[in-house]
Order: sequence, then C-alpha cells, then structure tokens
Amino acid sequence: MAIADDLKKTLTDPTPLYFAAGTADLAVQQAKKVPGLIEQLRAEAPARIEAVKNTDPKVVQEKAKEAAKEAQEAVTAKVAEVLGAIDPKKLGETAQDLALRGVGVAAEYAVRAKETYDKVAEHGEQAVRAWRGEVSEEIVDIAVAVEPAPEAAPAAEAGAEPEAEAAPKKAPARKSTAKKATAEA
Repeated sequence: MAIADDLKKTLTDPTPLYFAAGTADLAVQQAKKVPGLIEQLRAEAPARIEAVKNTDPKVVQEKAKEAAKEAQEAVTAKVAEVLGAIDPKKLGETAQDLALRGVGVAAEYAVRAKETYDKVAEHGEQAVRAWRGEVSEEIVDIAVAVEPAPEAAPAAEAGAEPEAEAAPKKAPARKSTAKKATAEA
C-alpha cells in the first residue's frame, strides 16, 4: 500500500506544475526586457563599430603577444611550484580530502537546488492564482486579522439598532425571491 500511496501522492502533487508555471512566468518577465536591450544595442552599435574601425591591427597583435607571453610564464612558474611541492606521502591524504570536499559541495548544491525549486514553484503558484484571478491566502489572512469581529461591536450600537441588523438579513431573502421570479418568467 505504501507504494500506491507514494504514487498517488506523486501524481497529485501540483508542485511540478507550479514550477513549470513559475518558470514560464519568469521567462515572460525576462522576454519583456528584450526590446529595451535591443534598443540599447542599436544605440551603442555605431560607436562600437567606429572604435573597431579606428583600432590599429598591429597594436592589437602586440598586446595579444604580450598577454600570451605573460600567461605562459605564469603557467610555467605555477607548474614548477606545484610539482616541487608534491609530497608522495601526503598525496593520498590530499586526494581523500578533495573527495570529501567534493561530497560536501555536492550536498550544498543539492540543498540550494531544492531551495530554488521551491521558490520557483511558489512563484508559479502565485502566478497561477493571479492568472485565475484568485486572492492569495496571505491577503485573506490579513483581511481576517484587520477586520473587526462581530462580537467586538460596542454594546451601545448593538442595542440601539436591532432592526438595522434584521434588515440586512432580510434583504438577501428578497433579492433571492426576485431572482426566482425573474428566472420563472
């Protein structure tokens, strides 16, 4: 029975659908930014093209040579430093330490992925509610907390207008009667 219950729970869980809705909503939000970026690129393009046209190829080639030479020297020095610092006895310990660190990093990434998944699913749930025109639960909770309870009304007002309370109760009955009469006609 546990497998059937797990399968039923998996198939009825709306979280993946909310995740998909949240992803779609976030994609739409990002897509709305594209026209502005295109306009920005269109405005900056002439200046960038002009800068490329005015650049001397020999100067660029010299800078590239210098950067490659410096990188090669730095890599050679670093390799020599690392090879000189290797201790065969500590090599096994270092490998084990790196493996444990890798497991820890993987676990951390899994937790972060789950948190991000939950956030996007929550965003998707809110987006679906907005698409449906539903009021969020938080707003309802706030309204209930802010709205005074009927018992909290002052005794003077409650005792002074008992007819006013009876009138609203009777008013819906009249409206429903009017609807029935209209429906029959």
